[in-house]
Amino acid sequence: MSLTHLTGAGAAADDAPYHAIALSEFFDGHPVPTFAIDTRHVITHWNKACEQLLGWSKVDMIGTGNHWQAFYPRQRPLLADLLVAGRLDELEHHYAGKCRRSTLIPGAWEAEDFFPNIGASGHWLQFTAAPLRDGDGRIVGAIETLRDVTERRVAENALRKAHDNLEHVVAKRTAQLAEVNAQLQEDIQRRHAADAELRRRNLELTELNDQLQRAQQQLVQADKLASIGQLAAGVAHEINNPIGYIFSNFSTLNTYLEQLFAMLDAYREAEPGLPADSAGRLRALRDEIDLDFLRGDIPALMAESREGIVRVRHIVQDLKDFSRVDANQEWVWTDLHRGIDSTLNIVSNEVKYKADVVKQYGDLPDIECLPLQINQVVMNLIVNAAHAIGPERGRITVSTGREGDAMVWIDIADNGSGIAPETLSRIFDPFFTTKAVGKGTGLGLSLAYGIVQKHSGRIEVDTTPGQGTRFRVLLPVCHSDNPPAEAHQEAQT
Repeated sequence: MSLTHLTGAGAAADDAPYHAIALSEFFDGHPVPTFAIDTRHVITHWNKACEQLLGWSKVDMIGTGNHWQAFYPRQRPLLADLLVAGRLDELEHHYAGKCRRSTLIPGAWEAEDFFPNIGASGHWLQFTAAPLRDGDGRIVGAIETLRDVTERRVAENALRKAHDNLEHVVAKRTAQLAEVNAQLQEDIQRRHAADAELRRRNLELTELNDQLQRAQQQLVQADKLASIGQLAAGVAHEINNPIGYIFSNFSTLNTYLEQLFAMLDAYREAEPGLPADSAGRLRALRDEIDLDFLRGDIPALMAESREGIVRVRHIVQDLKDFSRVDANQEWVWTDLHRGIDSTLNIVSNEVKYKADVVKQYGDLPDIECLPLQINQVVMNLIVNAAHAIGPERGRITVSTGREGDAMVWIDIADNGSGIAPETLSRIFDPFFTTKAVGKGTGLGLSLAYGIVQKHSGRIEVDTTPGQGTRFRVLLPVCHSDNPPAEAHQEAQT
């Protein structure tokens, strides 16, 4: 949904309450701390996530210009204020070296800073502000989202400290080694043979370590997705039947309406020849029902309803596509983010009652792949993640990024139950499942593994029992004309 749609700009006046309610529901239900201001720098929305992070309730904030109090001890403009006022030349003054243009949202700016007034010991926040525009492109306010990155910052500081300590230890050991080397110069000749043997053994150890790493990559696993292909195909078929005759009925109803309007036009033309009392009653009835308005509104309602039915048919087609992996698909260049968004739409009913889905998309090029098969992989991993969530509501994070110029990756991470060590070696085996009888087929991850191998990619996993699992799917940007025969066979399994 665009920012213009959220503000309701360009909509009819009668729809203004609806858009205000839709915007409030969007803000209140959004898991990311978010607030919005108008051109007078007055807060119009302050969602529950903001209340939880900043400690200021919407009752205290909405309708005031006091949003600065949640961040600073003295009044100063926030990023959203500068965007609304068009004072971009002051960004460097207030956020020296910390502010940059967003690479994802046109016209938006983002920054990261430490706020000592938030919480007991302060918080690091990453915040993004974007202008809100009406249908004519005029700025009518700004929206700002916040993300708590304190844990990452603390981890970075700890890593930096550990790195400094390591450098100190290395420097100390280097000095010791230099002293020892000075004392052992006379023994160098005798040790050449020993060094050669040591190098040979190091090469052997390196080769063994590489073999162990390859074995670990083959053992990366996650909890199992029950096969929903047949269910999706059945649901799609059942929905298609009523949608078909509704669509047909709409076409017939549209024809009937055209005929009724033609008859009403004929009545209007014949009205001057009617007795005065009859003509008066017709005019009164026409004015009472506002016939001219109905003539314009009914076709609009019909068109809008027809568009809704077409959208349902598209969703049904998506379900039918996801119910199979077509081996005869063609390799095409595709946008992975569009496919992931479509997949999240398909599985939303499976996920929405169990977890919040957080998307963290990187800057990806189009890749050459079989889009439906990649969507199948993403769907299996996301539903697996949902099944791994316990009774309390969890979080599923979908991230993307690049690995050099030749590879891209998709991460599906959850904070669920994780994978038990004793099952790691078997999760990609066909028909292996840890679910109860009748709850899973054991084919979901096996199929996903085969598809990724068919694309000359690989799957990595990082799991901790009781804390969660992260799957990483790595795919080449360009398709190889000769994928391994083994990978093709596993994909067909």
